[in-house]
Amino acid sequence: MSDEEPPRKRMVKPPAGGTEGGRAKPARLKTAYGRTPSQQAWLERQINDPFSAKARALGYRSRAAFKISEIDEKYRFFKKGAKVIDLGCAPGGWLQIAVERGVTDLVGIDLLPVDPVAPAHLLEMDFTADDAPGKILELLDGAPDLVMSDMAPNTVGHRETDHLRIVGLIEIAAEFAIDTLKPGGSFVAKAFQGGETAEVIARLKKHFERVQHYKPKASRADSSEVFLVATGFKGR
Repeated sequence: MSDEEPPRKRMVKPPAGGTEGGRAKPARLKTAYGRTPSQQAWLERQINDPFSAKARALGYRSRAAFKISEIDEKYRFFKKGAKVIDLGCAPGGWLQIAVERGVTDLVGIDLLPVDPVAPAHLLEMDFTADDAPGKILELLDGAPDLVMSDMAPNTVGHRETDHLRIVGLIEIAAEFAIDTLKPGGSFVAKAFQGGETAEVIARLKKHFERVQHYKPKASRADSSEVFLVATGFKGR
């Protein structure tokens, strides 16, 4: 689940209108009744964000679909015959792109319910539960070619604590990838610049040919969000 988007959004009609130059004027919400300033700012940013508008117009469940789309265009993960695992898959935008590009063997897991993304198998459960990895691999029926993680923890409002919890999820996802991937496989995980990720990066470098940071255009410029991309799994 991405921390930039709400867990689930209903589809709405594509935006209409605009200036002679083709771009709509920034929309302002008529009322902020019952909203905090941060909630008001988030809603206005979503309304005016071109990637959010494009996602609605194309039927993607979140703007995060464009992030994994751009990453895949660079690294070519989504191939016919590939086996893919999506950790923290709600609302399903990453799965949509994978299916769109020919992947038919996928498993997604999230604490939140996710509307079906055929032919993906979906698990509504905590990935950190002891039995979660086994259930994922049973549904996938084989070792994955790609493990991707957009997991984000429930925040407590304390910056340092929240950040450590995010890093903890990256570490858990990385260990799962190292334990399960096929040789030559790949791992992708959302992270944040300035994070305490040096240890997990060092761990990945021992097992992958290449480990890089990548920031897609769909990630907002003012966001510290980046993605860890590890390719060429060398084995355990």
